[in-house]
Amino acid sequence: MPYAESAGVRLYYEETGSGTPLVFVHEFGGDYRSWECQVRFFARRYRCLVFNARGFPPSDVPADAGDYTHVQAADDIAAVMDAAGAEAAHVVGLSMGGYATLHFGLRHRTRARSLMIGGIGYGARKDTRDQFEQDTLAFSERFETLDTPEAIRPYAINPYRVQFQNKDPRGWREFADQFGEHDSTGSANTLRGVLMGRPSLFDMDDEIAGLDVPTLIYTGDEDEPCLEASLHLKRKMPWAGLWILPRTGHTVNLEEPEAFNHRLLEFLTAVDADVWQPRDPRSLGHSTLPKDA
Repeated sequence: MPYAESAGVRLYYEETGSGTPLVFVHEFGGDYRSWECQVRFFARRYRCLVFNARGFPPSDVPADAGDYTHVQAADDIAAVMDAAGAEAAHVVGLSMGGYATLHFGLRHRTRARSLMIGGIGYGARKDTRDQFEQDTLAFSERFETLDTPEAIRPYAINPYRVQFQNKDPRGWREFADQFGEHDSTGSANTLRGVLMGRPSLFDMDDEIAGLDVPTLIYTGDEDEPCLEASLHLKRKMPWAGLWILPRTGHTVNLEEPEAFNHRLLEFLTAVDADVWQPRDPRSLGHSTLPKDA
């Protein structure tokens, strides 16, 4: 089994296909298996890399929550690329993985061919930050007192995941079963170290405004915590586009795999053809009759 090493922690990864590297970064409720529909599609054209974050076996599970941070999660992506011999890659992330993908672009700019950032924004709003921290702490405590399948039960049917359950009960059941296999210590530490420790996206304007990497932000229109944050990113990032899927929740790639795959392919094709360019400044005006027309 192949492993990358990052700050003394082994990270399990798999690769399929050949060509330009394409890295997928999973969410808290998922793991490398969450991208199976994407790997089967894109491995015909790209060299696909999937991996498990620290705390998600068969990757190592550090006992200290201090070993889990959003910064380390971004550097772990680079470590997997190093182990696979990939100097640069397109990077696709969802939720926790989307946040890591954004910070990978900020920390490892020259290694990012493009970024696709989805389901990002939970806990970002200032008016709901306290509730986010309370919920996250309570969720971490469930992993310390309950078996993982019971600990995740309310989370797997939260307001942003019932869409998946309604559309595809069989697919949702597979997601929930795989989620229930996760390590309780790794899950609790990830919640406390990565999710609770990350800064709000609304406090990162200067950083993200300077990120000159082709970026596609995506979210479901019923993933309420992520809508405002996604729009904020779009407005602040000159190289970003925004894709919103109707009647869709948090797990976009699982809920709508065909639409996701084809939209990602269109984005990658535009980036590789060098036709994905920064936003035209003329589109930033508010008047329908610009003075220099």
